[in-house]
Amino acid sequence: MAVPLSPLEVLGWQVRRRAAQRSVEVTPVTTSILTRRIVDGIPQELSAADSFAGVLDFVHAGESRMALTVVSHPTPEVVAELADAWQLHPLLVEDLVQADQRPKVERYGDVLFVVVRSARYLDVTEEVEFSEFHLLVKSEALVIVCQDGRLVDGTVIGSGVGAEQASLSDGTPLLGNPDLLRLGPEALVYQLLDMIVDGYFPVLEGLQTDKEQIERQVFSGDAAAAERIYRLSEEVIDLLHATTALSKVLRRLQLGAKKYQLPADLLTYLHDLDDHLGHVTGETGELRDALSQILNVNATLVAQRQNEDMKKISGWAAILFAPTLIAAVYGMNFDVMPELHWPIGYPVAVGAMVAFAVLLYLVFKWKKWM
Repeated sequence: MAVPLSPLEVLGWQVRRRAAQRSVEVTPVTTSILTRRIVDGIPQELSAADSFAGVLDFVHAGESRMALTVVSHPTPEVVAELADAWQLHPLLVEDLVQADQRPKVERYGDVLFVVVRSARYLDVTEEVEFSEFHLLVKSEALVIVCQDGRLVDGTVIGSGVGAEQASLSDGTPLLGNPDLLRLGPEALVYQLLDMIVDGYFPVLEGLQTDKEQIERQVFSGDAAAAERIYRLSEEVIDLLHATTALSKVLRRLQLGAKKYQLPADLLTYLHDLDDHLGHVTGETGELRDALSQILNVNATLVAQRQNEDMKKISGWAAILFAPTLIAAVYGMNFDVMPELHWPIGYPVAVGAMVAFAVLLYLVFKWKKWM
């Protein structure tokens, strides 16, 4: 008789099965799990040995305690360990495993789940690269799951040393304000969102620079301008979707701050952050409209150039029509025709052809068709 599996074993099996279904040939990466304990707003030494359950025990053992854990390249085994220690809902576990989530805010019991995306602009390829982060808050603990193995600024997390230097060391915006840290793990969520929103502004600057280059390219008559406009418009639309979704996240967090009685200072910070994000969203929308207008101008200029080409083609066709008509008349095989045996007929016919051609050319030149 088969022994029934426990809920945790079933969850682990589901996680491994979904991961197997999504598996592709990629370079193996090492999962990094780093924890920074914080006491009364002061970050303690970095640890790579803390378990998820041990972190919860630490924050529950005394007052003014908090912990930040950063997980890069999460594996199904790591997600299953986190799910077991934090008693995560199966739907939440599914989101952690599958990733590729749009920015959102959800609550599963006592766990706050936030999905956000940072952005950075790659000027060489003229692309906006997004990195996805899953934030889980429970009690006084925050876990940041870096789904793409990158930090907010796009730095690739390699070994634990790299993550320590770039993400959890003292003096970073995330841990450099003890007064803000005393407001709880939600303050860390705010600071991470603030770093993400600040990262949107360089992206906008890069897109604006390329937009100005495209404008010069359009008026110079470069045929490759249309494709570049389309590609840049796709990147702008992706950024607009990310900022719009993040705006909804901030709205939900503001409503939750009132409902769950978070400190008033933190709510003020969220309002300020929402204002900054509003500027980003507005400028991104204006940039999308500007690219649409540039595309229309480019189409108008292309049509105008094609019209000029058609004028020239029509003009030359008319110039060749008069000589062709005279040659066609005198090329008919009739015995009785006016001036057929006229000695100067040939020079007169050729002269008439040239005269008609020159006259039409001068007329078209005067009308600026040629």
